[in-house]
Amino acid sequence: MKVNGIDASYYYAKDFDRAVSFYTALIGAAPGMVVPAMFAEWELGDGAAFGLYKGEHYEHCDGLMFAVDDVAAAVAELRGRGVHFAGDGAIEDTPVCHMAFGTDSEGNGFILHHRKG
Repeated sequence: MKVNGIDASYYYAKDFDRAVSFYTALIGAAPGMVVPAMFAEWELGDGAAFGLYKGEHYEHCDGLMFAVDDVAAAVAELRGRGVHFAGDGAIEDTPVCHMAFGTDSEGNGFILHHRKG
């Protein structure tokens, strides 16, 4: 497994609308992708992204999204090293990406991520 870079960094927000408003003002632009009351993402000038998830839905996904070529292979390799993944390593397939939610040795969340297309 090789990490190719950081695709995005995410926080979860309990007051999602307030957080979207705060980061829209801070970043100076509206999010490019929004799922109302659940998810918002801003693409930044360097190609990375910053996003928010509503806390009740995705509390395990705060942290960095590491870009990998093959999420399933990366999960298998890391599980073999004892790394814990949410949903027993289940891979979430969204319209734009594949991702798996892991926990590091200190309890911090991270996401293995591969953009489609």
